[in-house]
Amino acid sequence: MITIKNIEKGFDGRPVIDKVSAEFETGKCNLIIGASGSGKTVLMKCLVGLITPDAGEIEYDGVSFGNMDADSRKIMRSKIGMLFQGSALFDSMTVEQNILFPLDMFTKGTRAEKQKRVDEVLDRVNLSQAHKKYPAEISGGMKKRVGIARAIVLNPQYLFCDEPNSGLDPQTSLVIDRLIKEITTDYNITTVVNTHDMNSVMEIGDRILYMFEGHKEWEGTNKEIIFSKNDRLNNFIFASEFLKDAKDMRMLEVSGKIDNNRNMD
Repeated sequence: MITIKNIEKGFDGRPVIDKVSAEFETGKCNLIIGASGSGKTVLMKCLVGLITPDAGEIEYDGVSFGNMDADSRKIMRSKIGMLFQGSALFDSMTVEQNILFPLDMFTKGTRAEKQKRVDEVLDRVNLSQAHKKYPAEISGGMKKRVGIARAIVLNPQYLFCDEPNSGLDPQTSLVIDRLIKEITTDYNITTVVNTHDMNSVMEIGDRILYMFEGHKEWEGTNKEIIFSKNDRLNNFIFASEFLKDAKDMRMLEVSGKIDNNRNMD
């Protein structure tokens, strides 16, 4: 579990994160959502140590991240996997070499041991035949899966995904969502996903943190979000009239005011 307490962060005197507290649970997909400029990206960068908060505390399983010395931070970072928005693969390296990179950086295993681990994670993301391909030779969805394989190759306890469905078609996005969910559950990882994709919210949102202008505006699950009475959240999630009507219909169905089995003839 990752716990944040009263996190604050600003730039040039302008507050971007204002006293945000939350818990990101182990074995669940924890989503951070919000409009552009809401502070969700800055919050994620604080979580992984790319940005130092101005105030507040971040704890990884009860251990303060801010109070760790350099050696402890290096060990902690080896427990963190990161899937970047653009996959961030090295163009000059093959798929296999991209995944070997963190193993070479953080482990001292033999080449055979590292190769075995590469084979395992590529098989896990259904890319067992892609070892020798270069990023330019594979699709956007495959690049995302390579990014996931690289993110989990060190057996991380914590997985961060920044806009994992960016640039993907709806069907491929669904594949990526389900893969992230399966990996989170199978390996009991604390997964934090920064996303604009409302399909992801409904598909894998075990816990959802909605940010608005640097504040925590709402927190709950993908089941609770349907019944939220928070106007800002509803305007963000159900932006179109079609989606607002769909939400109203769903609420009526759940409350029993509409018979799902009614005769449609």
